[in-house]
Amino acid sequence: MADRIFVYVDHHLGEAVGASWEALYAALTIGASMSSGVTALVVGDGVRYLAEEAIAHGASAAIVRESPSLKDFRPELYADVVSGVLKESRPEVLVLPTTGRTRELGAMVAVDMDTGVTPDAIALEVEESAVVATRPIYAGKLLTKEVTRTRRPQIVMVRSRAFPRPTPDTARKGPVDSAAATPGASATEVLGYKASDGGVSLTDASVIVSGGRGVSNNGRLTPPPEITDEKQQEIWRAHQGFELIRQLASVLGAAVGASRAAVDAGYIPYANQVGQTGKVVAPDLYIACGISGAIQHLAGMRTSKTIVAINKDPEAPIFKLARFGIVGDLYELVPALTEAFRERLGK
Repeated sequence: MADRIFVYVDHHLGEAVGASWEALYAALTIGASMSSGVTALVVGDGVRYLAEEAIAHGASAAIVRESPSLKDFRPELYADVVSGVLKESRPEVLVLPTTGRTRELGAMVAVDMDTGVTPDAIALEVEESAVVATRPIYAGKLLTKEVTRTRRPQIVMVRSRAFPRPTPDTARKGPVDSAAATPGASATEVLGYKASDGGVSLTDASVIVSGGRGVSNNGRLTPPPEITDEKQQEIWRAHQGFELIRQLASVLGAAVGASRAAVDAGYIPYANQVGQTGKVVAPDLYIACGISGAIQHLAGMRTSKTIVAINKDPEAPIFKLARFGIVGDLYELVPALTEAFRERLGK
């Protein structure tokens, strides 16, 4: 009997993103409640090995559809192939990780299949043979439960790091349905890729050290005499503050994050922004330095397992969410933490 649950394996140029295995874990969890295995769906060019990797992570079977035109991710082509497989196999549920690619893909497949899609789920359960997804709304202040009862397949996208990753077992084997794909024409062309600055990915990081507007509040630092503009002096001080944050992140093997205020002020690139208009993260440890705790920022990190806040203002809203709070100057506290962690970790 064919599996009732499919999971989509997201990848970039043939390298699976870690969130795909978290989505597989979520699919396996609901599969146990529905007495079904999980079939992994892999689309691309020369990616059969990802099917074997998915089976090692717990999938009972895999479907692979390949074509040279699928080497680069183009949502219209991938949606065409995924929708074709779903129409042929007729699973009841499709689970995807939430990534930049799958946000487009999931929506387009939902339109093709005339069904609903629930994004950013942090918990899944089965009620009356339907998957009920829990996801945050209103900037994370409330949780809602959503279900698609009248359309199939149900399409659910799970938030990164909301579920653990299964331990792979390379001895596991399963059937792989591999065939050539025949996607339609595409109006777009991928010309190339530009790598972002090096460092740990925010969405995958288990530890994040973030800075806010407060990183520039060190009047004891004297900018070079050639910097006379007040705004440029502020940015120069902020760069010194973020250098302290990068040093702490380096010792912890962490990613560097930032609030929108810090990004808007020109202290750090947008790629580092955490929040409602940036990246939504859920690390094991989130250290907020000089971040007051605006609701937009809290929406992007409130599901972190442990939050540590460092701020000079004892009334800063971030302290209401933090597990541990330190009232003080980050220019004194962050270097002290860095040195303490360096000694403890032997770095």
